Amino acid sequence: MQSFFPLRHSFIVGVALFEPVSSACREKEYPTSDGQCCPMCQEGTVVGRDCTAESGTHCVPCQTGTYMNQQNGLKRCLSCSTCGRGLGLYAKQKCTSTSDTVCDVLSGFFCKSLIDGTGCSTAEKHSVCKPGERIKQPGTSRHDTVCEACQPGSFSPDGVNCTLWTKCSENQITVQDGSLTADVVCSNGSRHRYFLSLPVVCFLILLTV
Repeated sequence: MQSFFPLRHSFIVGVALFEPVSSACREKEYPTSDGQCCPMCQEGTVVGRDCTAESGTHCVPCQTGTYMNQQNGLKRCLSCSTCGRGLGLYAKQKCTSTSDTVCDVLSGFFCKSLIDGTGCSTAEKHSVCKPGERIKQPGTSRHDTVCEACQPGSFSPDGVNCTLWTKCSENQITVQDGSLTADVVCSNGSRHRYFLSLPVVCFLILLTV
């Protein structure tokens, strides 16, 4: 008895390859809604019309404000990213038909979410050090400001640098002690003069009695 085996047919017309639905498409091909395999469109374009037995895939270019950065079987291009100045971003590289916008941070901001090591999707303002602290490490486009508390015996009124307290001289008296945010306040009045004047005042009071 003679056996018959069904033959698997595929044929190419132009650049169109047709195979059964159960068969996976080859590299650089995409499956259509009716289960056929069509050649992908190149970067900067998307599918305008699927391939047929008579013609290959009809690809259309991406319009302004959209892009496609890889071979594809998609019907729509991707929307270009926007770099909002209100979000601390600016366009470092404009969007093209084959690549998305590349955003980077404005001065005074640092990137919180890098994209491919070059672009930035979210940014945040540099931290401001508080009075009593100093800037240990200034903020950059990739890192936030690092603050550090002033050491004992020093102060910082503006959160930038720490300065050692003033030392009152022997001819001065301390009117106000120093703190983390304020310097020592000295007076030009002598301690010795202050204590010597007290007996004189008492003597004058006795004379008036």
